[in-house]
Amino acid sequence: MVWGMTLGTFTAVHVVLSLVGIGAGLIVMIGLLTRRQLGGWTALFLVTTIATSLTGFGFPVDHLLPSHIVGIASLVVLAVAIVALYGLHLRGIWRGIYVVCAALALYFNIFVGVVQAFLKVPALHALAPQQTELPFVVAQLLVLAVFIVLTVVAARRFRGAAVARA
Repeated sequence: MVWGMTLGTFTAVHVVLSLVGIGAGLIVMIGLLTRRQLGGWTALFLVTTIATSLTGFGFPVDHLLPSHIVGIASLVVLAVAIVALYGLHLRGIWRGIYVVCAALALYFNIFVGVVQAFLKVPALHALAPQQTELPFVVAQLLVLAVFIVLTVVAARRFRGAAVARA
């Protein structure tokens, strides 16, 4: 039992939260790229991504794992994003900080998704069983490169013109 659920149910909840967070995060990223602040989608992204990180700590393990480090980093950038958005209302430099933190939180979620895909999808696992092989490294580098470009473009666009609220 994990948090009152069977391990299978807990895993399913964690995966659903992750997928909802990724989906909402991609919509939020599109909003940032198109200078639109999507309030409901943003709240859904933040809540589900926080819940994903928190539930990641519920799995039974006996030592600190790399996934825990990613979860801690995600919670830190999410806290900064929330302060920038809701506490400081994206004033001044906080607009750019929010964009970077939101994008980084989404990247962390997708990074872990790629790791899990290479662990759980048989065809991907066969390509990189140790996750040190070239297909895994290339996949993660492509995701990183895409996020660097999207974050830079979003930060420039979102801070530039007036932002439409949707």
